Amino acid sequence: MASSLSDLLRKIRREWGILPPLQPKSLPPFPGWWAMIGPGIVWLALAQGSGELIWWPRLVAKYGLGFLFLLIPACLLQFPLNYAIGRYTMVTGESIWQGFIRLNRWFALLLWLLMTVQFFWFGAFVTAGSTGLAALIDFPHGWSQQAKTMFWSWLTIAVLFPALLFSPTAYRLVERLMWLVAVVTFFGLLVACLQPEVLRHLPQFVKGILVPHFPPFAQLPRPWDPKDATPLLTAITFAGLGGFWTLFYSYWLREKGAGMARHMGHITSPITGKPEVIPLAGFVPEDNDQVASRWRQWRAYLCVDSAVGIIGNIVTTLMTCFLAFALLYPKGLVPQEWELVVHQMRFFEVSWGAFGKLLFAIIAAAFLSDTWLTTLDAVSRVHTDFVLCFFPAARKYHPRVWYYGIAIALTVVTVVTMHFASPQALILLSAVLGFVGTVIFTGALLVLNYFWLPRWLPEPIRPRPIGAVALSTSWLAYLLLACVYLWLQVSAIR
Repeated sequence: MASSLSDLLRKIRREWGILPPLQPKSLPPFPGWWAMIGPGIVWLALAQGSGELIWWPRLVAKYGLGFLFLLIPACLLQFPLNYAIGRYTMVTGESIWQGFIRLNRWFALLLWLLMTVQFFWFGAFVTAGSTGLAALIDFPHGWSQQAKTMFWSWLTIAVLFPALLFSPTAYRLVERLMWLVAVVTFFGLLVACLQPEVLRHLPQFVKGILVPHFPPFAQLPRPWDPKDATPLLTAITFAGLGGFWTLFYSYWLREKGAGMARHMGHITSPITGKPEVIPLAGFVPEDNDQVASRWRQWRAYLCVDSAVGIIGNIVTTLMTCFLAFALLYPKGLVPQEWELVVHQMRFFEVSWGAFGKLLFAIIAAAFLSDTWLTTLDAVSRVHTDFVLCFFPAARKYHPRVWYYGIAIALTVVTVVTMHFASPQALILLSAVLGFVGTVIFTGALLVLNYFWLPRWLPEPIRPRPIGAVALSTSWLAYLLLACVYLWLQVSAIR
């Protein structure tokens, strides 16, 4: 037994290349639902910062129910991606980026460079959230809407960044903030949706969810604007989390210690002690029945946790779309440029008047600023993880040093780049780059999880064909969407 295990480890070392080989360890028992809840909530709250507050309400405000029937399928497309990402981390203890490196290091490098470029612009989420405060609060007095928006954006970053920098465990700070904002927003939207002025539109809205309304099925309520091809792509792709943001789910599961990730430490753990940025977790030979029993619990957890994020996102996005249809669409109020969340303040105004407008402005600012904070934390983790795995010489510095150094650099970059254009333009640019990444890495997830990894796993943990079919379906849908987007762009040029 010992000889065969040594031979296996030598074979893994040869084939897996740049990263250290997996060390045999046991699959930990599932510690309970309450102990593990969290990653799905962070996923949900981060997703709310784009699709729910900006792009889907904007589409409904402009085109009514024309594209609404695409919302639920667009959200469900992300479930197979979440499952594949989470599955890899839970059965290896590694991040999904480490998986990409093991699959092909040069492919991983190119994908990482694309992700790096995309996240030059995520400071736009802070400016998008600040548009509501700038419109409602005339401070600094006499400044333009754009200038006031930038002032509130600077102030927001000045508050949030030190909170991340000095938090003993960054993930816990992010998770608690996301819990608070998600709960408050959900109940605020629910109360607004129950107002008589809004409820009378419910039958027509429900019909729009189920029945296609756009050509060739019916005429759009206003002429199609070719410039809306990118916002439509953004709304569909980011109906949940979307783009490279989806890959962050792997890191949240690692921080929670899901599955084999229980054997690793935290990137932001204290600098004393032995750093463990590269989790090394293979499977020891053990009773298959015990492995199967434990894996069933972990698999159920992964499905439920992913569903919390996706279903919760569907519900809250439908509520914001319902409010946009009832309150914005009849008046022709379309969020755009430096007023991305200004018109949405009517969502809470219908329930609580002027106080409601202020409350929504604060919540929108908190939501989109939390999007920046969570993205800053996650991107810093990804870069730290990738640099330490891809460049062995970087390991002479502790992961914590890399994490905080990268976080500071990213903060400087986003403060600079958020001045380049309106938040709408910057978010759309980031979304297109993220969509290109989604088309690429979804195929890589399919190969990694269902063709390459299974040979290293004990039989009870090997993936079933239905997972490959579901992920292939999502991949084909994204490829089709890419073709439609290119066709719309070419048509607009002509």
